[in-house]
Amino acid sequence: MKTYLPKEIKRTWWVVDAKDQVLGRLASRIALLLMGKRKPEYTPHLDTGDFVIVVNAEKVRLTGKKWQQKVYYRHSGYPGGLKAITAERMRQTHPERLIQLAVKRMLPKNKLGRRMLKRLKVYAGEAHPHSAQKPQPLDLSQFR
Repeated sequence: MKTYLPKEIKRTWWVVDAKDQVLGRLASRIALLLMGKRKPEYTPHLDTGDFVIVVNAEKVRLTGKKWQQKVYYRHSGYPGGLKAITAERMRQTHPERLIQLAVKRMLPKNKLGRRMLKRLKVYAGEAHPHSAQKPQPLDLSQFR
């Protein structure tokens, strides 16, 4: 069996509206697009994914009591330098990071995953500066 290698990688630009979407489900669908798993020419060792623009990141939903109970951690590198922030506080200060972190943790943890994450563009509001790329709106109901 020979390994298939695509001759040319065609990248499409997608616009995803995060308004009233559950964060985890939205992130998993975005990760599939960034990896290119919905394309017939998907190859695990190549970066065949598309560009994804996410708008209305501040209007994403979390279920249950996650706004108060979900905690994001980071460390400064110094002893006692552990910082914690709740999802509610993250939404108030940096709403685009909620989606970016959720998608980042669903991608491969290697050079390929870091390259895929660079094609994710997240914006808190409705406007984005990528209209020249003619992005197509993505209907999330087609993902099952």
